[in-house]
Amino acid sequence: MRSFLAAGAATLSFLSASSAGAQAATPLPSFAPVIREVAPAVVNIGVRGSVAAPRNPFFDDPGFRRFFGLPPDAAPREREFQSAGSGVVVDAAGGYIVTNAHVIENASEITVTLMDDRELKAEIVGSDPRSDVAVLKVTNGRLPGEIRLADSARVQVGDWVIAIGNPFGLQHSVTSGIVSALGRSGINRDNYEDFIQTDAAINPGNSGGALVSLAGELVGINTAILSRSGGNMGIGFAIPSNMVRAIMDQLIQHGQVSRGQLGVTILSLTPEYRQNLGLGADVQGALVSQVVEDSAAARAGIQVGDVITSVRGQAVKGAAELRNAIGMLKVGDQVEIGLLREGRPQRLRATLREVAQLADASAIHRALTGADLADAPEGGGSGVVVRGVQPGSPAAQAGLRPDDLIVAVNRSRIANLAQLREATRDQATILLQLRRGNQLLILPLR
Repeated sequence: MRSFLAAGAATLSFLSASSAGAQAATPLPSFAPVIREVAPAVVNIGVRGSVAAPRNPFFDDPGFRRFFGLPPDAAPREREFQSAGSGVVVDAAGGYIVTNAHVIENASEITVTLMDDRELKAEIVGSDPRSDVAVLKVTNGRLPGEIRLADSARVQVGDWVIAIGNPFGLQHSVTSGIVSALGRSGINRDNYEDFIQTDAAINPGNSGGALVSLAGELVGINTAILSRSGGNMGIGFAIPSNMVRAIMDQLIQHGQVSRGQLGVTILSLTPEYRQNLGLGADVQGALVSQVVEDSAAARAGIQVGDVITSVRGQAVKGAAELRNAIGMLKVGDQVEIGLLREGRPQRLRATLREVAQLADASAIHRALTGADLADAPEGGGSGVVVRGVQPGSPAAQAGLRPDDLIVAVNRSRIANLAQLREATRDQATILLQLRRGNQLLILPLR
């Protein structure tokens, strides 16, 4: 027993000596130099504002309001709120700070707190909810150093990254991890998403903070987490710096984002689509299922059945990637489109046009906001046709789709827009009867 313990002690002594030698030869890496460089450029953002207070839906019913003698057009009550997030100084001389659009939503007053506890007022330069990027400008003080934006196209799965922000109000908290995946999307289908996924801990309050490389460059803006508890579970998402740069530049120059439109409806390739089109199993791209008349795609010669495989020389793997690639470009930008037509490669050049603005149907009923409605064409039956639906609008959320034909409201037949407007007058909740292809559907709207 004694000899066994002696042997064990000798072994431990040897391992300790070996370990000490290894540590002396290759000291463990430290993130401290990077953090010292970039941390001052990460700020806390305090927001004050007001939002409409929720109320019982019965108060929106005109009949209910008349019965109880309530004013017909009483404005909804508002409640004040305070919230906090993070931001990143990208131009210290100009006073520009990048954060998330959702951090400063409904803000009436924004206060930026620096690492040295100085508080500065900021104003909104521009906000783009579709990409969740916003730009602020400090108006009454000097900002510390800025963070350089990296080329996020060079980020690789497995790269070390550091997240800096203000989770739960704990200013300048630092966590580390690796890039877990690239090109994540689908969290909000109506937004432009190309997220960097990381296991660096991200919690509430980190939104708008920095995800930096070991070179001290900004590779992303932390924006979202997947969590069952509301806290970190090792799955966080950051907007890549290349997308941040494209949106930021437009917001600073114009105060808003003017996205170009190609004018196509697209589908991601599936094994069944590849087989039906006679394509190889390794072919990736976006299948064109519709081309809008007189759009950039139509003028460039893109046809239904084409498979778009690249934009400006960058490979396109699916519908989401094509949508992001086009959505980051401006009206008037020229793009080279690589595609397959009947299996043969072609290259076309398109000039992006302005996104079509759909007619505002909110004057008919608020639930129809975002729908482009028109009288059904002759020969198409009586009713109101849905010519288009803006993504993310109340009409889209209610389930309306392009080419739906509205034929009745609350069991009363309608033949045109005038009758639809009359049938929905003073109605808080309506039941639309519509024809979708060969199906007859009932859609509740409120």
